[in-house]
Amino acid sequence: MPIGTTSIWILISILSLLSFKYPTISTLQLPTLHLHFSSISLSPNFPRKSSNFLSPQSPFQFPRKFLMGRTGLFNLEKHFAFYGAYHKNPVNVLIHMLFVWPIFFTSLMLFYFTPRFFDCPFQCRLGLVPNFGLLFTLIYAVFYVCLDRKGGSLAAILCLACWVSASLLAKHLEFSLAWKVVLAAQLFCWTGQFIGHGVFEKRAPALLDNLAQAFLMAPYFVFLEALSYFGYEPYPGFHASVKAKIDAEIAEWQENKAKKIS
Repeated sequence: MPIGTTSIWILISILSLLSFKYPTISTLQLPTLHLHFSSISLSPNFPRKSSNFLSPQSPFQFPRKFLMGRTGLFNLEKHFAFYGAYHKNPVNVLIHMLFVWPIFFTSLMLFYFTPRFFDCPFQCRLGLVPNFGLLFTLIYAVFYVCLDRKGGSLAAILCLACWVSASLLAKHLEFSLAWKVVLAAQLFCWTGQFIGHGVFEKRAPALLDNLAQAFLMAPYFVFLEALSYFGYEPYPGFHASVKAKIDAEIAEWQENKAKKIS
């Protein structure tokens, strides 16, 4: 099996193990069978002829939900609503759109100097090596594709582009200068985000409530936020459903905050 294919399957397995909740097989809706003597007929709700297998009317809801990222670890609506509840202020949203990806990029610069997992079978003149930088990138890329097939694929390409360009820049700067650039960029970007939450959002960052989710989701969510300005929606009704979840989460947070004050 090719190394690339093996790596992808290993990553998918790791992500599956990290999933905190899986849908039970009992949620799979199957067509009802009716026996009529020696013949078997399908119930009226069974899709006939060329019906769309993944249409909302299809009784096969499990594949559609899985592909749309609505279950378990890949529940895009739930994750985006969690993120959105902490990022409602337009200024804070803009700050994150400007600073999240530079944090991701400079992290990859530092990962460039980690040991390689194996020797490349060919000499890469660009200096790209299979190390923790590549692993880090693949985890994000595969996860984003699982979250959202279309937008996630674009985000995955952006992740790979960041890995290539960050590696080239790190190789050019060398470690003695690269770590200083990374440190300065990280301090500047993180400070900007904390100011966004403290001054404009007036709510603690999401990472204080769910560290792993905040780090893993943030790059894709600011990317999805940018795509939404061009009318992109992962599937029909996504934004309306997320808005309802965000409003409910904020209402609950405000209620709990009022109880603590009183």
